[in-house]
Amino acid sequence: MTKKELAAQIRQKCYLSGSFKLRSGLSSNFYWDKYRFESDPLLIKHTASFMQELLPDHFDRLAGLELGGVPIATVLSQLTGKPTLFVRKEAKKYGTCHLAEGGYKMGESLVIIEDVITTAGQVCTSVRQLRELGFSIEYVLCAIDRQQGGGEKIDEIGCQLSSVFTLSELED
Repeated sequence: MTKKELAAQIRQKCYLSGSFKLRSGLSSNFYWDKYRFESDPLLIKHTASFMQELLPDHFDRLAGLELGGVPIATVLSQLTGKPTLFVRKEAKKYGTCHLAEGGYKMGESLVIIEDVITTAGQVCTSVRQLRELGFSIEYVLCAIDRQQGGGEKIDEIGCQLSSVFTLSELED
């Protein structure tokens, strides 16, 4: 499947119009229902294949952010053979009380995996939290960059953002 064909299928399946409040608090007259492509085995596989091409040459683990980054990171793990961490929005208060699940060694380098980035608020919070735990993080990959300031915020924390699609690409 070409990138253009994938964009058309994602748009057909995931683009909703109406009145929506985004997690960032912003209002929007459209919404990308990412779970519609993440729950489709072919769309997530092809999206992850394009994400694989954007991965840096050297890193230890993928880090899928709760909730949308987890299925993509899992598929990417299958494609690359790299282990995955599942990163919670906050450490659970029972059991192991971990922020990042899946086992790891201190000092490992992570690539953050997210589905859709708007303002990157949670991404930046998660990167800071993971760095406090001793991880090295320089790269963030997402399926869709809504181009609403997230890239700039990610740059401010010393990371590089790469996306399979930008909002303008999906609108074309």
